[in-house]
Amino acid sequence: MGLFDFVSNAGEKLTEAVLGSTDSPDINKPAEISPERINELRAQNIGRMVSELDIDGEQVQVSVNGDKATLTGTAPSQEALEKIVLCAGNQHGIAQVDCQLAVDAPPAPVAPAASDTDSAPAASDAAPAPSPEAASTFYTVKSGDTLSAIAKAHYGDAGKYMVIFKANEPMLKDPDKIYPGQSLRIPPL
Repeated sequence: MGLFDFVSNAGEKLTEAVLGSTDSPDINKPAEISPERINELRAQNIGRMVSELDIDGEQVQVSVNGDKATLTGTAPSQEALEKIVLCAGNQHGIAQVDCQLAVDAPPAPVAPAASDTDSAPAASDAAPAPSPEAASTFYTVKSGDTLSAIAKAHYGDAGKYMVIFKANEPMLKDPDKIYPGQSLRIPPL
């Protein structure tokens, strides 16, 4: 799908729960963690966040190298793919997401069986193949933004803020809790 840029100093930071406790006798002294370990922990945290999306059929592998996360595998839909990209990009310290995910093809429509009295439908009568889902726009929240203001700017109607909220669930838990630097999905109407 491509390379996406994010604000690296925004998003969920690795916490003590993710980093684990240190064996240092001076708890006020910062622990030294290798860049390789930070990459591993960020990849694990992104994987945890993706699993919390509870998307049926996703097969995602995450690798992190510095401020770049790479996603490979498959997603069941364009919406799922976008949410997975946002899980990675909204991780503190991630500035780019290289999305190499493929969207699983929907199953081909099955033509009805012809009976003795019916003739098979002509090719032009067959149901058209479903068109791919339209991609959303990604928006980076600025200081002072609200979902209503973002909805007004993108849809011309502040009342459509719940469309944006629903498109970003479960990553957003409350429509009033967005933060500068956070990236959001703005789906087409």
